[in-house]
Amino acid sequence: MKSSMKIPFAVISAVPLIMVLGNSMLVPLLPVIKNSLNVSLFQVSLFITVFSLPAGLVIPFAGFLSDYYGRKPIMAPALIIYGLGGILAGLSAWLLASPYYFILASRILQGIGAGGTYQLAMALASDIFQSNERTKALGLLEASNGLGKVVSPIAGAALGLITWFIPFFVYGILAIPIGIAVWLLIKEPTKNKQEKMAFKAYVRDLVKIFKSKGLALISSILAGMIVLFILFGVLSYVSDVLEANYGIEGIRIGLLIALPVGAMTLTSYLSGSYLQKKIGNILKILVVTGLIVETVALVVMALFDNIYVFFLALVAMGIGSGIVLPAVNTLVTSVSDKERGGITCIYGSTRFLGVALGPPVFGLTMGLGKLPIFFGAAVLVGVITFLTIAFIQTEKMLPSNLLHGH
Repeated sequence: MKSSMKIPFAVISAVPLIMVLGNSMLVPLLPVIKNSLNVSLFQVSLFITVFSLPAGLVIPFAGFLSDYYGRKPIMAPALIIYGLGGILAGLSAWLLASPYYFILASRILQGIGAGGTYQLAMALASDIFQSNERTKALGLLEASNGLGKVVSPIAGAALGLITWFIPFFVYGILAIPIGIAVWLLIKEPTKNKQEKMAFKAYVRDLVKIFKSKGLALISSILAGMIVLFILFGVLSYVSDVLEANYGIEGIRIGLLIALPVGAMTLTSYLSGSYLQKKIGNILKILVVTGLIVETVALVVMALFDNIYVFFLALVAMGIGSGIVLPAVNTLVTSVSDKERGGITCIYGSTRFLGVALGPPVFGLTMGLGKLPIFFGAAVLVGVITFLTIAFIQTEKMLPSNLLHGH
């Protein structure tokens, strides 16, 4: 990477780190928030869902607008909206006697802002890096996203020792300056800004891509979605069980949750660095391998009650996720240059949908017991593994310079 790109890329890398705080910092605090607001586990899990669902709905429109106007004019305001939503949530919790619904509304605003962040950062990195360096850049972005997942539960639990709503203010303190830095410090490649086209024409071009590469692209997108659905579902389950069954609270929950996420982060970085040197068909092999690792880990979690075995399997699940995500990111963002923003943001919508559904689904099914929950999750990942084996074709998805390692 050129020295002139180090600071701009550091700013781009801060975007996924800031974005992931939106959910991960709250996960270890869910039991505390539940008790403070006197609500159910399902109700408190909606703080995750109402953030992620609006983000998922906004992302495709953000992608179109970024292809139309450029990445920066969408990303910078989105980060500021994200930060303002966090500040409003914090103020509601601090000043209102019954803040639950006001916090929900503020989280919706945060989610709208989040819809213009990480996926556009991936698209912008793909715009800037055109060679094999693209895969390393995307791996670093995924690692930054993972680093946020590692740091945020620890930070959230530590801040929660002061009071449970302090993390909401942190969103604004971090996101607003990053939004300003995106606007001031990043120079967007002008050659990648598209000529203005009608929305119908743009959609027609997207439909053509899905017709020609649809099964391979959809299988890749589903792999990324399911990995995050399982991750956030399991983490919310673990957060509640650690307190209810083992009496583990506060920062210790954050530290334990950080273990699998840290494994995912390190694996994302290493696999991204590896893929810089060798791409081609190895992408499909990595996606399948990571999904198999995750399936086996879920089966182990279903069968063993020993907490040490459970956490070893949880770490293995994190490793599997870290193998899958950089490879999927490269496949999806490399399918098209012209409509990269739109395709990346469709992918981003499914990622957010996975994150949104994970905690409430696992929360609602806790009454079934551990065995059905984790076996069901293993079967789901197994189905996605079969789809990736059957349908992902790297030669259809990658441009020749990436396919042949130039």
